[in-house]
This record gives sequence, C-alpha cells and structure tokens, in this order.
Amino acid sequence: MARRLRPVGLDFLEQAPTRLVFTARAAAAPEALYRALAEEVTGWPAWFRAVSLARPTGGGAGREVRLRGGVRFQETVVAAEAARRYAYRVDRTNAPGLRALLEEWLLAPAAGPHSPGDRSPGTLVRWTFAADGPAPLRVALAAARPGLGHSFRTAVRTLDARLAAAPARG
Repeated sequence: MARRLRPVGLDFLEQAPTRLVFTARAAAAPEALYRALAEEVTGWPAWFRAVSLARPTGGGAGREVRLRGGVRFQETVVAAEAARRYAYRVDRTNAPGLRALLEEWLLAPAAGPHSPGDRSPGTLVRWTFAADGPAPLRVALAAARPGLGHSFRTAVRTLDARLAAAPARG
C-alpha cells in the first residue's frame, strides 16, 4: 500500500540525511535533454532501464513513475526551468522506509567539445538523489550508490544516443 511521504522543498537537496550526487556528460544540448526529462515524460522507459512506466499527472504538475521490480511513486514537480533544472519530490510510494525523497537533474553547457570533431560542447548532467529514512535505509542507499551511479550513467548514455539518432526539431 502506498504511503504518504513528508513534503519537502528544494532546500532538502542540501539538508537531506542522504545525498547521492552523480554526474555524466552528454553530447546533446541542454534544451534537448530537458525536453526528454520534463516534457516527454512518457519516454523515460525507453532510455532509463529502471523505469517501466512514467506519465505526467495534474497537467504536468506531477508524475506517476513505476520502477522495474514494482516500486511506485506519485511525484510533484518542484522545479522546471527550461534547459537548466528539473526536480521532483515523491509524495506517495510503496517503497519501504522512505520518509522523504527529492530528485534534481541539473543541466549545464559543458566546457569544451564532447569529443574531437564535435561542434557543440554538450551538456554536463548532475543528478542529486536526496532522501530521508531510518538508519537501515540510509545504509542500504549508501550500499546502492555504485549501482545507482551506473544506472544513471547508462541512462544518460542511452538518452544521448537516442537524441543523436532522432530527427532534428525545428
């Protein structure tokens, strides 16, 4: 049964008892990455393997997300700054132990070309996973850090490849 979590704001990103921060670089421009994150929510399962379903709710003010394995989230978008930032908090979940959870995706133009021959410097992507829960959950999240980092980096690479293969938008 889904439980209600403590509502938190963006300040929780710095105050959370558990903060996992990961970075990756993509060749795609921040605008394209932001569009995939915030505007094309239903596309998440195609590039983020852990996600089995994602759909906007409340006219885009929230999201419903399901992970492989059965974890479900009802989320509220707390920041949507085009080509820069996308953040959401979990309001309800069936994941045990969580008291609060906020995730933020920051996008910034990367310095220098992604690889030789690139015309655009690409994007530096930073994902922050901020959570609160009892000590056993914090220990489990610390142990899961390498797997979460791998999942994030794989998702960014997969999304980047999909964006490179997609027809240009005008």
